[in-house]
Amino acid sequence: MTPPPLRQPRQPNGFWAFLRVFGRGLNMVRLTIINLIFFTVLAVFLLIVLGVFAGSRMTREVQSDSVLVLRPQGQLVEQYSISPMQRALSGLSGNDLTQVQVRDMVGAIDAAAKDTRITRILLEPDQLQSSGFAALREVGAALDRFRAAGKPVIVWAANLDQYQYYLAAHADRILLDPQGGLMITGLANYRLFYKDLLDKLGVQVHLFRVGQFKSAAEPYILDHASQEAKDADSYWMGGLWDEYIAEVAKLRKLDPAALRDDIDGLPDKIATTKGDLAQLALNEHLVDGIATGDELEAMLRKQGVPAGKKGYGFRQVDLARYVAAMPSTTDGLSPGVTVVVAEGEISGGKQPQGTIGGDSTAALVRAARESKLTKALVLRVNSPGGEVYAAEQVRREVELTRQAGIPVVVSMGNVAASGGYWISMNANRIFAEPNTITGSIGIFGMYYSVPDTLAKLGISSDGVATGPLAGAFDISRPLDPKVGAVIQSIINKGYHDFVGSVATARGKDYADIDAIAQGRVWTGQQALQRGLVDQLGGMDEAVANAADLAKLGKDYPVRYQEATQGVFENFLVGLDQNAMVTAMQSYGIRLPSWVARIPAMAPELQLLRNAQAGKPNVYVYCLCSPH
Repeated sequence: MTPPPLRQPRQPNGFWAFLRVFGRGLNMVRLTIINLIFFTVLAVFLLIVLGVFAGSRMTREVQSDSVLVLRPQGQLVEQYSISPMQRALSGLSGNDLTQVQVRDMVGAIDAAAKDTRITRILLEPDQLQSSGFAALREVGAALDRFRAAGKPVIVWAANLDQYQYYLAAHADRILLDPQGGLMITGLANYRLFYKDLLDKLGVQVHLFRVGQFKSAAEPYILDHASQEAKDADSYWMGGLWDEYIAEVAKLRKLDPAALRDDIDGLPDKIATTKGDLAQLALNEHLVDGIATGDELEAMLRKQGVPAGKKGYGFRQVDLARYVAAMPSTTDGLSPGVTVVVAEGEISGGKQPQGTIGGDSTAALVRAARESKLTKALVLRVNSPGGEVYAAEQVRREVELTRQAGIPVVVSMGNVAASGGYWISMNANRIFAEPNTITGSIGIFGMYYSVPDTLAKLGISSDGVATGPLAGAFDISRPLDPKVGAVIQSIINKGYHDFVGSVATARGKDYADIDAIAQGRVWTGQQALQRGLVDQLGGMDEAVANAADLAKLGKDYPVRYQEATQGVFENFLVGLDQNAMVTAMQSYGIRLPSWVARIPAMAPELQLLRNAQAGKPNVYVYCLCSPH
């Protein structure tokens, strides 16, 4: 029997053949991408593990006769605003961090004062950005304690500005590079004004404020600073500058009047040294010597500092490695003082670390209050203010903490003004540095509309509404004056509440506080004279006072209450140490530099960052940082 003929496989038509080929290609691309991601993540993980092991070995190697080298990069802050991931990637990519925590520098200096392995400090502040005088004063006080322990502090720099010099003046010896210099110019507060631009764009900005000197929003309604703003700024900046001159003159053993004359007379005196700023600083006894980096190393070697690795340089340890090597001083079981940091602009809701959130910062205060380990609370405030309701959320938690029998002490940093003062006023006691910027007790609201902008584009708005207020906050329509009167009434109430609350908290009459409020800014020294703060002092004094109020005795732990982090974030925080980074880079291992870039935002526009269209935005805010 003849078998039936075999059936030939049916050939797919062109369309289905294309789909099959396309599907196989797509699957291949998918697998390739997955493998690339997998192996990239694996490679990064292995690099991190290698760095951890190498870094932990390096961390333990703080040798005897070492110099603690402080090279702060960027701004001094109370709390990082850079996430653990960004900090880890910044280090792994070889980029310097742009923030240094005040507590890290102060803690390292104080620990080094008692550490027999550390013989001296070398401070190189060239890359330290203007951070506000109060934070610099905290670090300077730590340097004074280090010197009081019998250990010298040496400063070497190529160029110093007035902020860097304010810290350098605490040293035993200041050296400048022969090609460098020192530039002290005084304080200024110049701002950008946007009214003409907004007029050209057709944007109408409506400002509602209470306080003769409340000038934070003037750039949006004027093309120049008001005379009231200039008068107020001249007063508090003059106070800051007087404090600067007095402290630097005392540290350098100079006559304050002569120092002021030297600073103001720079254009005339620079000719005497033919433009040599370093020599001029030496002639005026602002520095102690002129030396290159090589000459500095030779000087240290001559003073008995051993050579570094392979016989080069000198034996040293940097800040991050030393902080990583420091043992924890917090007893996890003993009750003590809890610190909550309130730094940055005040905004509603949950905000990231380094910014004050109405919900998130209030939650930190609440968590500290509910902890059995908290016997006293220190609120460290470094904020120009922000949204009214968010500030009120934090203030209420401070008040509830006091009602719970837990004393609250506020320690003001560089700025604790407007909303920064709002969250501070209910503390048992308020500490400020003489050069803290505070006060600015005032309130304002802003509303913008764009009918003229639309008209320039040939667009108009028209329709009907069910009542006089319906659609009143449509930004495509002009603001009705009657609605403006309603907003002003709300702002008036807000100011009355602010002043009244301060008066109650400070035990004064409304009229007394109103006279020193009006949105006016004060230095810490001026605020003390007016009863807005209780005592001059820094973080150490505030913590000690909180412990006294809680009757904790002399031996108590100090903890920082911070947002809970996941396991991975804690792991990344552990990676944020130069010991690990140095170890990895010694093997030529680093990530591409682009992974750590952080976008910058124009500071003058921070005020409008969270503004919402179609509603009045009410602020207790102070743009009061001199340059």
